[in-house]
Amino acid sequence: MFKTFASAWKLPDIRKKIMYTLIVLLIYRVGCIVPVPFINSAALSEWFSSAEVGTSVLQYFYTIAGDSFSKATLFALSVSPYITASIVIQLLTIAIPALERISKEEDGKEKLEKITKYVTVALSLIMSYGYYATINARGFVENPGFFSCIVIMACQCAGAAIIMWLAELINENGFGQGVSMILFVNIVSALPTMATAFVGQLSLNVWLTIIAFAAIIIFAVAIIVFVVFMTNSERRIPVQYAKRVVGRKMYGGQSTFLPIKLNMSGVMPIIFASTIASLPATLQLFFPNLKEGSFWAGFFNIFGYGSWLYAIVLFVLIVAFSYFYLAITFNPVEVANNLKKNGGFIPGYRPGKPTSDFIANSLKKITLIGGFFLGIIAIVPLIINAVTRIFGISFGALSFGGTSLLIVVSVVLETVRDLEAQITMRHYKGFLE
Repeated sequence: MFKTFASAWKLPDIRKKIMYTLIVLLIYRVGCIVPVPFINSAALSEWFSSAEVGTSVLQYFYTIAGDSFSKATLFALSVSPYITASIVIQLLTIAIPALERISKEEDGKEKLEKITKYVTVALSLIMSYGYYATINARGFVENPGFFSCIVIMACQCAGAAIIMWLAELINENGFGQGVSMILFVNIVSALPTMATAFVGQLSLNVWLTIIAFAAIIIFAVAIIVFVVFMTNSERRIPVQYAKRVVGRKMYGGQSTFLPIKLNMSGVMPIIFASTIASLPATLQLFFPNLKEGSFWAGFFNIFGYGSWLYAIVLFVLIVAFSYFYLAITFNPVEVANNLKKNGGFIPGYRPGKPTSDFIANSLKKITLIGGFFLGIIAIVPLIINAVTRIFGISFGALSFGGTSLLIVVSVVLETVRDLEAQITMRHYKGFLE
């Protein structure tokens, strides 16, 4: 990986793209520290470090937006509205025939992207109001009222629009996917805060602190290696193309394979499942003064973040959403028809329905393994938090969860693959040797 970055840096055009991307990300980080009027950022940041936030869906938004969300800055919403809008439009494209027809047009991608931007603005209005209502209910808004609500919503909606523009600049003139790069920066920027919170809660001596840090680093490296291995794993279905004569030339006859990733759904199942599983804890934010021993207090404790029932529900939902997301994004019948049109077939299976059935059965088995992989990655942070709480240590909303780890690893692997492709296209000697 480091050799790839070093080789890419020696190429002037790639170096310009990397520098352009870094400058845009620097501008984004500047916007992450621009304060929004009428908000007590210091008190709000302290509240986000508490365990209460770590038991709600606000932890997911913190994962996406980083420390800017905990300080209510200009870019507090980050790319959350855009990601949500993209998921909604992607699902509606399958459900609504009109959108499906648009997607198949020559300029359909541009039209859907424009619709996604409008939906992003609408969602940013809704999310900014929800953000204002949540922090206002806890007294973090100074001089609350209609005017302060409008100002805060306008600032955060404008910030979401600027972030979309910055992501487009990276896509057009920089390197990598703009949204992925911004997500990566957000997650990495939260690491120093998490480390500071961890050190501040340690009451051990120097040597025990060093041992604790060493154990965490070793465990983190092992988890990263496991995630990289599982992310790169794939099922290669052999495909044979029949020979055919066109004029005086013979085409086809070669053997290849159909790669099916073990984790084709990415982090989407975790995002969907975490949002639904955290709904009881999120509703608890609206009822902070429940009487101890009441029915609702017991209900929220049972389904609270970190409980064994929450972990079971989260695991089951992740596996279920893995199948659901794959069903709406991958069509075995369409793949089988494309193979048939191009003269390809899977050895041992006739073209058409037998081929699609074989691909579908293979997908079911692979998706089950991928769902269990995502479920384990999502539950491991819960286990770590449960163990650390025994020693009186709590990360609150600042824990480096499975979603964060998957996003970081996916972005790094995607960036390395893009760099290798760019270098290979230019036949760079230092890379090919």
